[in-house]
Formats: sequence, C-alpha cells, structure tokens
Amino acid sequence: MPLKNLYSSNFKHIIPMLWQNNFIGGVFLNKNSNISCKNGKRNSEEKSFASNHEPSSVPDISTEPQEEEPGINEEQMNQIKELSAVTPAKGNHVLHCLTVVGQIEGHYILPSQNKTTKYEHVIPQLVAIEEDPEIEGLIIILNTVGGDVEAGLAIAELISGMKKPTVSLVLGGGHSIGVPLAVSAKRSFIAPSATMTIHPVRMSGLVLGVPQTLSYFDRMQDRITRFVTANSHISEETFKSLMMNTGELTTDVGSVIDGEKAVSVGLIDELGSLSSAIDYLYSMIEGKIDYRRK
Repeated sequence: MPLKNLYSSNFKHIIPMLWQNNFIGGVFLNKNSNISCKNGKRNSEEKSFASNHEPSSVPDISTEPQEEEPGINEEQMNQIKELSAVTPAKGNHVLHCLTVVGQIEGHYILPSQNKTTKYEHVIPQLVAIEEDPEIEGLIIILNTVGGDVEAGLAIAELISGMKKPTVSLVLGGGHSIGVPLAVSAKRSFIAPSATMTIHPVRMSGLVLGVPQTLSYFDRMQDRITRFVTANSHISEETFKSLMMNTGELTTDVGSVIDGEKAVSVGLIDELGSLSSAIDYLYSMIEGKIDYRRK
C-alpha cells in the first residue's frame, strides 16, 4: 500500500488517540491513575485500550518490490571512483566503459598531483571483462597525454587480443602511447575536435651515450610502429613520416593531427561521438557486423 494511503487510513486515527491518552515518550499516562507503563509492561486499562483501538492489518511495505532509482547507483559510483570504469546494465546490452585518462602509469609511481591510469588496475579489469559472460562489449574512452611505453603497449595488446566486441573513442587527445591504445579496439572513433600527437620514443633519467642505447630506442620504436600499422589502415611509411616530421613542432620531432586527418591517413577508422561508438558496438554484439576481421 502506498505511504500516502497508509497514513490517511490509519495514522490520522492513531495520532489523535495517542494524544488524547497522553502517549508521551513511549509511556501511556492514565489521567485517573498514578500508574505508568514502561518497557512494554501494560496494565489492564492499557491492554483494553490497545485491543479496542487496534488498527486494521496493514501489509508489510518492506516486502513490496521497490523500483530501482534512475541514474548511477552507489556500486557504480564506487566503481568510477576506484577504477575510473563503470558497467551500466540498463541499456539494450551490458557494456563495460573503461577510461584511459591523464598519464599512463607504469613501473614507477607518478606524483600525487598527476591524473593517472594505473596499468595494474586496467589489466585485471580486461581479464575480468573477457571472462564475464554477462558483459557483452567494451568501450574505451581516451583522453591521455601518453605515459609509460611498455605499460601502454601491454594494455593495447590485451585489448587487441580480446574476443569480445570493442570500440575506442578519442576525446580531447590521444597522444604518444595513446595512439596504440586508440587503434587496439576492433573499431576506433575520434571526435572532430580531438588531436593525436605522433612522435619518436623518449626516455627520461640516466641515458648512456652508447650505440646500444640508440639500438634499443630503434627496436622499441619498431614495436610501436608494427602494432599501430597492424591494427589500423595507416601505412608504415606514412606513420614514420608523421613521426619524424621536423617542420611542425617547434621544440620536438613529430606531428599533431586532428580528428579529420587521423581518419584521412587511416590511423583512426571514423569520425564520431559517443552515440556513434555505442551504436557500432551494439551492431557488433547483435551480429550485424563481422568484428573478427578489422
């Protein structure tokens, strides 16, 4: 029974009765007697009062099904706070949303003022998503400046090896190691206003000025190039020319390309927004698109 009806049918009768019989602080006071009843010990007059004014039976409201409140529930809010991810289950299909934001943190902890994506949080999530039969697809939202090369490549390799439908969406920026992450999904999208920075591998800290160091850089750069070209439609020559461009960045080597150019060179599949990415993901889940071949 709704609370409004419950009040109108019973409480409006009970409240005046309690007031007339001096029900104060859980104690009935009889005007014609000095005896009080506390802690559930009632005298005969109060028992008579209770029996004569016993309200009609009311259904237990707590057993009635409660409608789920719209919006994000507490469990999902905690998931967002702890892991920067959420699994909404009110749409046509159950999707998992993974965000890659700020700087990708690798083997070293970054300063507390940096916004980071921790690879030790992301990797177990990807394994759980792949093994969870209830989750039907994965959408990755990227707005990252890059970060640790090996951590970023590890996450990208896991995403590209997943059997479930995956889409990526670049918002704001997908720079540096964010490029392999953007192309790792089965289908990649980029907002028209977003940008991507393509540049050679850098290393901070102590660097030995020996030929072996340069050889290590070259091999690491080749790993990134092979991954990007294998998971997108850009050619190796075009990707390397963008990476080694010396006429665009004033203090660095590389290129900054916007969404339209990223699509025109074949790095990203198409321009789009959140609705475009979700619609494509739904089509893959429903078998309308063969996502096993990129």
